[in-house]
Amino acid sequence: MPTMIVIGYRDDLDQALLRRGLDPCYIVPAPASAPEGRRFKRVADIENAQEVLRAVLSAHVDDAAGVLTVHEMGVFCAAYVRQQLNLPGNVDSRASLYFRDKYLQKSKLPPHIKRAQCRYVAEGTSFLELARDLGDVFVIKPAIGAGSLRTSIVRSYEEYARALEPFPGRSDVEIVAESFVDAPEVYVDGIWKNGRLQWSSMSSNHISPLSAVQGGILSAHILDRRLHPELFRQAEELAGQALESLGAPDCVFHMEAFVREAGLTFGECAIRLPGALSPQVNQLTFGVDLFDVEISLALGEEPTFAPDSHAPDRFYGYILLRRSSDGTLTQQDFERNFAFDEIKYPVSPDASIGPYGRYGQAIVSDPDELKLQKTIDEIVRFNEVGG
Repeated sequence: MPTMIVIGYRDDLDQALLRRGLDPCYIVPAPASAPEGRRFKRVADIENAQEVLRAVLSAHVDDAAGVLTVHEMGVFCAAYVRQQLNLPGNVDSRASLYFRDKYLQKSKLPPHIKRAQCRYVAEGTSFLELARDLGDVFVIKPAIGAGSLRTSIVRSYEEYARALEPFPGRSDVEIVAESFVDAPEVYVDGIWKNGRLQWSSMSSNHISPLSAVQGGILSAHILDRRLHPELFRQAEELAGQALESLGAPDCVFHMEAFVREAGLTFGECAIRLPGALSPQVNQLTFGVDLFDVEISLALGEEPTFAPDSHAPDRFYGYILLRRSSDGTLTQQDFERNFAFDEIKYPVSPDASIGPYGRYGQAIVSDPDELKLQKTIDEIVRFNEVGG
């Protein structure tokens, strides 16, 4: 089987690669590993292009067909490795930086696109200076993201000092500060090809990813275009303008935006597969397999996807279930109280905890988007209170 070099690991993409008859070779951050039987190399820094390329070369992959990344931390290295090995897909590592660095991204957008003010936080930058530039409440986070890790909302000198503690190195381009946008968040997952939007869907987070990192339960559901026609129009226009102005390559993308009375405010945009269970709920709702599209683009093939032009029969959403506070909740407890399309909730109390506190996961659906939202909220409360 031809080999696909994959930066990072996720089991759902692994299965999609096997279905396409590809043999993955994983480059993962230590101490992570890949499942038994998969080739892999560990690196200390998944963002270090030299180290990643050394790992790829030392793996002696003679039949590499392409390069993929499972998360945004590998976007730059994936482009660099493709260029070095003369493989298909995006090879413009410089352009990739505009989808990694939050300051570079926001500064390159056209002036008419609403976004948070953003600036680097160099060594010695004071709280007073940032508050004067960005407002009394602002956000501190890694310039290259990190899935809301090391992200803090800052309202005081003391909170500012605590927000800087996770950044001992303090490069002048390591940290950004952004004005705080207090509004609900939606995200667009889609396919961008030949300089235009080929397909997209929109979903709503029930809480922000930052709240999930801080102990909340991350959940989201697909929105019904018939209920939100103006929101969809704005989102598709924003996605097209942002991707075009940032010079996006052919890609699967994930864009986040804030919903305000005056219209959508751009959050950020990534040229990679969406996280959590978004690919699964998109395929269940629309029949579009984003994993397969991403693999096709990495192979230099024309992706095939044929979404139904009619409104979906059912809308799907997901919940990243947490372990209950007393550890007594079981999968059977959930199933006695709710109907699931899919649920996985470990029996073992020693089961690993994934990103956003994920101990288990569930997918639910309903023909009515509003009922789906209500059901997800009820499952989240059930998980929070322990039954």
